[in-house]
Amino acid sequence: MSAILLGVLPVFAMIALGWGLRASKFIPEEHWPAIERITYFVFYPGFLAPAVWKADFSALSAGALAIGAMGGIAIVATVVLLAKPLLKLSDASYTSVFQGSLRWNAFVFLPLVAVVYGPSGASLGAMIMGALIPAINIICVLVMSRWGEGQGGGLKAALRGLAQNPVLWGCGVGALLNVLHTPKVPVVMNTAQLLSDAAFALGLLVAGAGLNFAYVRRRQLLIVSVSAIKILVLPVLMWGLTRLAGGDETAQGIALLAGSAPGAAASYVLARQMGGDAPLMAGIVAFTTVASLLTIPALLILFHLP
Repeated sequence: MSAILLGVLPVFAMIALGWGLRASKFIPEEHWPAIERITYFVFYPGFLAPAVWKADFSALSAGALAIGAMGGIAIVATVVLLAKPLLKLSDASYTSVFQGSLRWNAFVFLPLVAVVYGPSGASLGAMIMGALIPAINIICVLVMSRWGEGQGGGLKAALRGLAQNPVLWGCGVGALLNVLHTPKVPVVMNTAQLLSDAAFALGLLVAGAGLNFAYVRRRQLLIVSVSAIKILVLPVLMWGLTRLAGGDETAQGIALLAGSAPGAAASYVLARQMGGDAPLMAGIVAFTTVASLLTIPALLILFHLP
């Protein structure tokens, strides 16, 4: 238990620091977009490419992890879609419920995997990111296009943005280098390590700076219900399916962390762009981030991982 807490608590301490830096205006409001931009477009792809490059895709755990994670997403997405007629919500609010049930914050997930499972775990984590990010984004864009008010920029514009996603490009470049068995040059790998350190630190600060708790009190029951699906039901599903597929304990733990990672701030941006309920989305992201401080260690301990 102490090892898990020692791994999880520093991650959330960095998130709290990011929130404090923004709330106190120690870093002026106008500077945060630049910090988020360099983290998202430079440091994260700079980490992901070599992480996927080094990953062992032939390992049984990698296949089992992919089956478990994608299967969990598919089940939750299907159930939430089937529940649409039963929910007394506006279409805009429903889109935020759908996003809130699925989307997860990579800025929180990867550092957690790295501190709990080390470099090999980070490589597997990067691999599953490369699979989940496009799948979840495409599903959410389709839902937003169907039920978002005014449909924002439309499906074509949203898919164009997906194709330009730097995280996906980082994973794609790394996968290509992996498949081609490209030699790992020490100077390149050392540079990548520096980029990784910057990505983790700045990514967590950005995650904290983006939290907005103003809306949580207004729709407590809905936000708590959606959050329970995201940080309790989804991780258990991913863990169970990964275990059934034959994944080892590391794969099971990474599946659990992928499912239990809090909501993604990017979902708020998509809600604004494509006619979703952006305030509701901000509330879900904020609540899942705080609640996951308790649920992530609890789930790891409950399932005896790592």
